[in-house]
Formats: sequence, structure tokens, C-alpha cells
Amino acid sequence: MKLRLLSFVLPLAAFLLSCTQSRAQQLDFGDHSSSTITTKAWESLNAKNYPNATGYAKKCVELYEKQALEMQKSLQAPLPGTDREAVSKLWALNDVGTCLFILGQALEKQDKSADALAAYKQLVTQLPFAQCWDPKGWFWKPADAAKTRLKALEFDSLK
Repeated sequence: MKLRLLSFVLPLAAFLLSCTQSRAQQLDFGDHSSSTITTKAWESLNAKNYPNATGYAKKCVELYEKQALEMQKSLQAPLPGTDREAVSKLWALNDVGTCLFILGQALEKQDKSADALAAYKQLVTQLPFAQCWDPKGWFWKPADAAKTRLKALEFDSLK
């Protein structure tokens, strides 16, 4: 019985792994810059393509998290969002922070609340000074938005 089960489970696991790998290979990371990947993550989220949004966001975190953490450590307080040039010098911090927020949003939409909580918590605890430019003309803090989502998800988990 165990052998029969293994003969079914192993090929299924291999198939699922190959699907996951081919999904990652399908994503176009462009020039692999944090800004390109973050833009693609936003576009995927806005298009409700949550698997792609997740893939792009994870790639940005994977590639630039170390630099983002170094930038976060170098700050004593958040930069004022009015100095666009100074804020843009913290590109890794801002893009990785934004991608962690996007990741949380995409995971929520895929009914993966525990994973979304983890992404939001990582953002709030490790990259609280990250900022994101809103095309309407101002910076906003993804960590502040993540705190709101954390409260909502934690409240929902109590029900």
C-alpha cells in the first residue's frame, strides 16, 4: 500500500515542482533592477494577476533585501517624503518595502493569510522607513499600510 501511494505521490510532487519552476521562468524581470521588478509587481497586482505579483515581489526581495536592510540601518528616522531626491537615494529600501506590501496584498487575494501576515510583519519590523511614490504626487509609507492590514488579519483570525 505504501509503495503504491509513493508511486503516485512522487510523480505528482515532481509535476507540481516543475509547474512552479516554469511559472518563475515565465516572469520577465526586464533589466533586473529593483524599480523594474517593483513596477511589474504593481502592474500584476493591479491586473489581478496575483501569482505574478507574488513572483515579482519575491524576486525583488530576494535580490535587494540585503541592501534594503543596510539602508534601513543607516537611518535614525524616516526621511521626510517631501525631499524626493533624498528619498530616491534609498532605492533598495523603498522598492523592497513596497514589494513586501505588494506581496502581502497578493497573498491575501490568494487566501494565504498566514503568508500575508509574515510579509507585512517583515515590512513593519525590518523596513519601517520604506516609502513609495504615489503618482498623485506624494510619498506614503508601506509599513503604515501594512500595520492596518496586520490588525485586520489578526482580528479576522480571532473569529
